[in-house]
Amino acid sequence: MTRRILVTSALPYANGPIHIGHLVEYIQTDIWVRFQKLIGNRCLYICADDTHGTAIMIRAKKENRSEEELIADMSRQHQRDFADFHVEFDHYGSTNSDSNREYCHQIWKALRDADLITERAIDQLYDPEAETFLADRFVRGTCPVSGHKDQPGDNCVCGATYSPTELIDPKSTLSGATPEIRTAVHLFVELEKLRPFLTQWIDNGDALQKETANYLKGYFLAEDKPLKDWDISRPGPYFGFEIPDSPGNYWYVWFDAPIGYIASTAEWCTANGESIDDWWRSESTEIHHFIGKDITYFHTLFWPGMLHTAGFQLPTKVHIHGFLNVGGEKMSKSTGTLIAAETYQKYAEPDLLRYFYATKLTPRVEDLDLGIDEFVDKVNSDLVGKVVNLASRVGKFAKSTGLSPIYPDDGGLFQNAAQAGDAIAAAYESGDFSRAMRLIMELADAANPFVEHAKPWEMKKDADRQDELRDVVTVALNLFRQLAIYLAPVLPSLAQKCDALLGEPITSWQQSKTPLVGTPVEKFKRMMERIQPEDLQKMIDESKANADAEAATENLPTFNDSDAPLKDEPLADEITIDDFVKVDFRVARVLSAEHVPEANKLLKLTLGLGGDETRQVFAGIKAAYQPEKLVGRLVVMVANLKPRKMRFGLSEGMVCASGPGGEDVFLLAVDEGALPGQRVH
Repeated sequence: MTRRILVTSALPYANGPIHIGHLVEYIQTDIWVRFQKLIGNRCLYICADDTHGTAIMIRAKKENRSEEELIADMSRQHQRDFADFHVEFDHYGSTNSDSNREYCHQIWKALRDADLITERAIDQLYDPEAETFLADRFVRGTCPVSGHKDQPGDNCVCGATYSPTELIDPKSTLSGATPEIRTAVHLFVELEKLRPFLTQWIDNGDALQKETANYLKGYFLAEDKPLKDWDISRPGPYFGFEIPDSPGNYWYVWFDAPIGYIASTAEWCTANGESIDDWWRSESTEIHHFIGKDITYFHTLFWPGMLHTAGFQLPTKVHIHGFLNVGGEKMSKSTGTLIAAETYQKYAEPDLLRYFYATKLTPRVEDLDLGIDEFVDKVNSDLVGKVVNLASRVGKFAKSTGLSPIYPDDGGLFQNAAQAGDAIAAAYESGDFSRAMRLIMELADAANPFVEHAKPWEMKKDADRQDELRDVVTVALNLFRQLAIYLAPVLPSLAQKCDALLGEPITSWQQSKTPLVGTPVEKFKRMMERIQPEDLQKMIDESKANADAEAATENLPTFNDSDAPLKDEPLADEITIDDFVKVDFRVARVLSAEHVPEANKLLKLTLGLGGDETRQVFAGIKAAYQPEKLVGRLVVMVANLKPRKMRFGLSEGMVCASGPGGEDVFLLAVDEGALPGQRVH
């Protein structure tokens, strides 16, 4: 029976680029979705950018653009990076959408109607330099439970959760300032009222991995302590949705972000003529969330509670994965191991990373480690040396021979591989991609000796052995095709290359059960290149250089200059350097300055260019400067401007100033040490 499955990944935050640590989750999810589609299930993969919060507001202000401009730009970058790594969404939306606002209102009303919302004044950390209340993620300090240093404002690596105000020696990550404690009204969800439901949901069914369920029951749902109320609001200024019945307060990003799953599904339904209730209010639909272990708390307590209260379908399964380490260490910008997706693909094929992750991913909540030597050895040995090698060793002969009309005797290789498909499928289904890859490589190990022993390159030289050669080609390419089918969820580009070679698209898992016979074969093209350790080192070196440059930029002072002057007076048309050098800018000293009685705006200046060389200039700066305060000052003048006869006298140049005029005129200053007569370059 065909299953209807809705799949989500955690929504990437729209405050930075996608890196290889993020990609663990999206590649894992994409592999599982592709497998479901390949075996014939109806599977919908939904995602969106998480766009609200203080970080977005601060960054947009720093970059002198609106939050909407920032999140639109990041969405384009995110979707580009995902596409480059063959992560295919059925719909990719944004939490800053009308659809998401609508569902936020629905769920909020349900929480209100269920008497789950309370409000009270609380002490909250406030950054006096950034002039904003600080979200949990923008505070770092020492854990009040374990003493671990440099921990975020809501939870520690030790598993403890706490309020940001409980941190020891807190610091704002926005400015480095020590936060102040200020009082503000917040709204809360009384989670303790949902304890009976949450306990039952965690105890019954297979929604959570065993270790996750035990962790939740032991730490959060222990009978000796009540569940903490969930702080669901933030006071303005805040980029997000204002709470309709609490003006001045905004829904915390962790309220509207998961609701984005529903909102993005609704957008897909509208575009495809389907009902949202079939996907989010039907027991016949499975809902699968893929998330990292750091957001377990939100997806296994808050989110089910919201869904249950508002009458939406609960998750069928929450697939939780660990973090990515590189070389046994936490990813770090300073070491170059926090590698952006955009940087990675300059040096290595995305499919190689997809395969490497697949060899590491299991149903357990375990961290992954990417070691350069292991990465190189594994992808070169498995993919190039075993899988692609099977096709490349007969590919040069295949176009001339085609495939045999009847599948030859191969000693049971094809049949054994076809039977192995069930075990491989079960491994994919359970999320044990590591086991699936081992089983597939065992098939590759069994298939390659067939070609090695047959020696088709020798058959090619013997005219009497061409039928035998065609049989070897037929077996080898069919065994390769089986591997390509089994690897299609992981290596979609290899599946496409197999299609181009053999002329039949890989569209179904069942294709692995039946060999191709009697069809032509296209000219063989190289399918994959070996990766070299020096390529990965270059990747790390570039990442480190990028991080160093970014750090240098971040340390520059910010001035928040207005764009109004540039808008009022846009830049002039471009000129060449030849045009520019025609203007002779010189340093000049104001020798005398006096009012021009007949003029409302002008001062009469005598400018000295050194020695006896002087110029008389009439400047429209009367409203801004007292004449006596200008004497002795160094200014910049245009010295080769054609003299202009005015009714007050001859003006022999122009002084340089900025501003719109009147009192808002500002003479360009010259640093101490400059001399009259020097040219300004």
